[in-house]
Amino acid sequence: MNTPEKLTPSSLREAFGHFPSGVIAIAAEIDGVREGLAASTFVPVSLDPPLVSFCVQHTSTTWPKLRDARALGISVLGESHDAAARALAAKTGDRFADLETVSYDSGAVFIQGTGVWLETAIEQMVPAGDHMIVVLRVNDVRVDADVAPIVFHRSVFRRLGV
Repeated sequence: MNTPEKLTPSSLREAFGHFPSGVIAIAAEIDGVREGLAASTFVPVSLDPPLVSFCVQHTSTTWPKLRDARALGISVLGESHDAAARALAAKTGDRFADLETVSYDSGAVFIQGTGVWLETAIEQMVPAGDHMIVVLRVNDVRVDADVAPIVFHRSVFRRLGV
């Protein structure tokens, strides 16, 4: 084991990066415009009622546009979506450039070619440090078992070695 490091935001970011996680897109159509962001903090919460959660930074400029949406689309990104994950995480530019999407009547937006689509609505928001924990109720689910997920590990998008 390495020697202990001083506890700083960068040492924590490095430590947290050792835990691999999936990557999701959270998206909705707001006044005819697709808005979305990427998150690697997705967690299934409950089967009954069906709940999932993700965390978003308080400094996000996209979350204020999404938080009042009637429905949010969650797309679990696949191995071919590393560029999409970067675009959705970018601070500027068209986050949906070169992405095929599907919009539901509810306003939820999904990325084509992903492994899971969850149509959700916000159930609860809990402040937690420099982030907001967003708990979502799942209203609809679609799964494509043939799409392997992309994994975010140590600040790099990776593929499962299965």
